Amino acid sequence: MPYVNIRVAGTLSKEQKAEICRQVTEAIATVAGKPKDSILIFIDEVTHENIASGGELLQPPQR
Repeated sequence: MPYVNIRVAGTLSKEQKAEICRQVTEAIATVAGKPKDSILIFIDEVTHENIASGGELLQPPQR
């Protein structure tokens, strides 16, 4: 059973998550030959203040 964990900085809409899950599932099913219903995907939304790059905390995007 393939297990995929995706971490993103910030939040995604429900529609974005659905599309990511659809495309990742399709890719794994096609490339690895795994049944779609055996693929588990977990999306973790992490606040920018909990992620650092180059020793500096990420800043939320300016809107």
